[in-house]
Amino acid sequence: MIPIAIRHAVPADAAALMHIYSQSETQANTLHLPHMSPTLWQEKLANIGAGVQMLVAERDGKIVGQLTLEAQSRARRRHVAAFGMGVDPAFHRCGVGSALMAALVDLCDNWLQVTRIELTVFTDNVAAVKLYQKFGFVIEGTAARFAMRDGAMVDAHYMARIKPQ
Repeated sequence: MIPIAIRHAVPADAAALMHIYSQSETQANTLHLPHMSPTLWQEKLANIGAGVQMLVAERDGKIVGQLTLEAQSRARRRHVAAFGMGVDPAFHRCGVGSALMAALVDLCDNWLQVTRIELTVFTDNVAAVKLYQKFGFVIEGTAARFAMRDGAMVDAHYMARIKPQ
């Protein structure tokens, strides 16, 4: 099996990330819009904000996944971070999501003093829900008509992981 390397994203990754998020399957499971501008990705990568960690997964020199983690800055929520991620559909079920999630949990548990990690996931994205549950996330609630996708409103789960004591 080819190893998956996790590293911080850099501006030169813009084209690869645009490719991942321009695919219909990735768009369907994220809040990204179709026809994203390459300039948008270049700007995002050149101006990563404070409290934001943007990671990419590389397999055999190719970027195959991405995760953005944002720690909360409000005083009473500094122990919380939220994230979103996408994996190239050609590399689903190849360990990319698990590698990104392992890096996320390590950052939060061992480096960032984050004890609560939050996310939203579409209820019909069963593979993602199972991945998150594998890493200790639980469904805390469901939002009806959370977002528009292909002309229809779709529901999403609110999930969170509390750092074990």
